[in-house]
Amino acid sequence: MKRKVALVCAICSNRNYTTSKNASISKRLEMQKYCKTCDKHTLHRETK
Repeated sequence: MKRKVALVCAICSNRNYTTSKNASISKRLEMQKYCKTCDKHTLHRETK
């Protein structure tokens, strides 16, 4: 089963992306994504 999660920028704390994740994985998702506010690629983490 997959669940929908939001990704937040680690620098400016904007919620820029949503994605789906396997529900059986317990650790938080982290990806390098482009942030429009920061105008560069930054680390984006899964929020609660």
